[in-house]
Amino acid sequence: MTRPLKFLAGSLILVGLAACEPVPAPQGTGGAAAVTVPESVSSIAAPFQDLTSARVRSDDGCYWYTHRGPVETTELPLRTAEGNPICTRPAS
Repeated sequence: MTRPLKFLAGSLILVGLAACEPVPAPQGTGGAAAVTVPESVSSIAAPFQDLTSARVRSDDGCYWYTHRGPVETTELPLRTAEGNPICTRPAS
C-alpha cells in the first residue's frame, strides 16, 4: 500500500469508529422534570405517545415527551387526539 492510501484508510477507520460513540440525550428540555402523568391527562392523550417520559416544561407549562424514532430522538409536545397540546396552565 502506498503512503497516501494508508493515510486515507487510517482516517476512514477512525471516522467509522467515531460513529460507534453513544449519542447523548437531547438537551434543552426547558427546565423540565419527569413527572407521573395524572389519570386526567393520560385519558385525553392521543395514543402512540410515550407517557412514561412525559414532563412539564417550566417555560410553557405544557407536557412534553421523548419520541425515540428509528433515526433520531426528539422532544415533542404531548397532544390530545384532536391535536391540541396538553398544558397545566392556559397559553398566554
